[in-house]
Order: sequence, then structure tokens, then C-alpha cells
Amino acid sequence: MLTFDNPQYFRLFWILPVLFILFIINRYLIRRNRNKFASSQLVMNLMPLFSSYRPWIKHIMFLLIFSFLIIALANPKVGSRMEEITREGIEIVVALDVSRSMLAEDIRPNRLERAKMAVSRLIGKTENDRIGIVAFAGTAVTQVPLTTDKTAAKMILRTVNTETVSVQGTAIGSAIDRAIHAFSDSEDGSKVIIVVSDGENHLDCPVSAAEKAAKKGINVNTIGVGTSEGAPIPIYENNELTGYLRDSHGNTVISKYDEKTLREIAATANGIFVKGTGADLGLDEIKEHIDEMEKEMYEKKIFAEYETRYHYFVALAILMLLLELLIFERKNKYLEKFKIF
Repeated sequence: MLTFDNPQYFRLFWILPVLFILFIINRYLIRRNRNKFASSQLVMNLMPLFSSYRPWIKHIMFLLIFSFLIIALANPKVGSRMEEITREGIEIVVALDVSRSMLAEDIRPNRLERAKMAVSRLIGKTENDRIGIVAFAGTAVTQVPLTTDKTAAKMILRTVNTETVSVQGTAIGSAIDRAIHAFSDSEDGSKVIIVVSDGENHLDCPVSAAEKAAKKGINVNTIGVGTSEGAPIPIYENNELTGYLRDSHGNTVISKYDEKTLREIAATANGIFVKGTGADLGLDEIKEHIDEMEKEMYEKKIFAEYETRYHYFVALAILMLLLELLIFERKNKYLEKFKIF
């Protein structure tokens, strides 16, 4: 397969017929002026080394040199191999709990900030996977639609806080439903939801939502953030701690993560549950699990591997120029006997 990087240079070929016509006119004028001086036979006797063919040959060679240089400028490329390149990836939606209970500081600096750091690490490892983020508390909102733009996803993730969702509470089922709708309409490939939460669910039935996801072939994994001992939920005003959240009886609320609920969600939707520990909060383990899944082929490209060939035409032009310089317009008395021209 032949192609050219700069085909616009082919317009220079229009110069060739102009140069050829000018050469013909020049030869005609020279011959006319010569015939005014003497007859053709007399001219041959006076100039025995005169050649009427050599100027034509030199001009044709000049036109060939010009043509080769034009082709070199156009940069011809030959396709040596055609390949079908496929980019593969899994669709991943992270459902991040931003309820007030995620402000508990049993994990430093607190559950939410630790979760955000771990999710950011995960985004950096997604490679060709498309990732989306759903923030949820009493309801759920899509913060990042499915994308491969890691920089944008991380930037938006940094802005997520407990004020992102106006309705407080914890509705994991609503988060799973929102995540389901965040996926593309494609029925092929793998789709994964990762719920990052302390598991304290008060407003809906997350297991029913997980069953719905499982029927659609969506894998739901869960990360448990927090400790079994739990911690009070701090209240800050102007970045200063003013107290801790209390219930209607005035007792300090101790938030404990609900491992049982998170395990049920994962088991229902063919996922895995990981207790959030370490800098990655267990997301690396889930990523390994995801990598084993069948990847979705979501983009195909036909790729041709081309090799440039301009240097061949430059070499031909140089060779032709050297030959043109070796040919004189008059005959060579030493080579005359060979009758080359």
C-alpha cells in the first residue's frame, strides 16, 4: 500500500510542461539564429563536435531530477503490514460513600479522605479501563461519567466531600442503582461496581439492588472502611473541631462499619468483599480480581505500519544529476567513435 505524507507538492508537476515548452522555444530560436548565419551543412563543417541530440537528453534528465525531488518532498510511504489493533478495558464505577459517618477518624486522617486516596491510586492503575465515580449518602449522584481521562477523574475526586450529596444518610442500594445506569448500553464486556463504604445502611435494601446488578451481569465488589470498634463522628466549623455528632437522646454516635451487609452485597453480585486496610484499602486485591475478568473490546483501529521511501528518490535525483553533469552539449572527440548520441 502506497501513501504520501505531503501530496500537496505534486502540484509542482505543473512546472514540468512549462519548462519543456520553454526549452522547445529556446531550441527553435537557437536554430533559427544559426540558420541565419549559415546553412546546416556549413555549420556541421565548421562545428564538427556539434550535437543536436545532447541538449535534449540533458533537458530530459533535468526534468527527471526535478520530478524525483518532487516525489521525495511528497514523502512516499509504503505500508509493509496491516494490523487490527484493539484496545480493551473494563467499565468500572466506584460508588464512594460520602455520608457523615465517613468522617469518623478510626482510620487516619478519616475514612473519607483515606478512601479518596485509595480510589485515586486505583484510577492511576486502570490503564485502558474506563472509570466512573458515583458519590452517595442519602441519595446518589454521578460525579464522573465513564472516562479514560485519569487526570480529570482524579481532579474531580479531590473535590468530593460530605457536602457533595445534599441528602444525608446512607443508601447503598441507591448508589448501586445509580452505578448501573452509569454504564454504557453495550451488552458485551465486563462491568464492575466497587462500593467503598463503612456499610452503615439505613434507607434502603442494598442486597436487592445487588441482585438487580447480578441479573444484568454486573459484578459488585465491596470495600469495608472503618474498624469494628468504631469512632465518633466529628463536627467541624471553620476547620475547627466543635464537638461530635449526638443522637436524639444526647448520646455521642459511634459509627461502626457493617461488614455483614457489605459481604452480602458482594456475594449476591458475584463480587468479593475486602476489609479496607493498608494504603490501598484493599483496592489492589479487587483490581487483581478485575484483571482476571474478560475484558471488553470497546475500540478497534486498523493500523498500517509504513516505511518512508523518500531517500530512494533523493538518491535517484543525485545520480541523475551526476550523469547530467558528465554529458556535455557537444560531442567528445574521444568517444565519438562509439556513437553514443
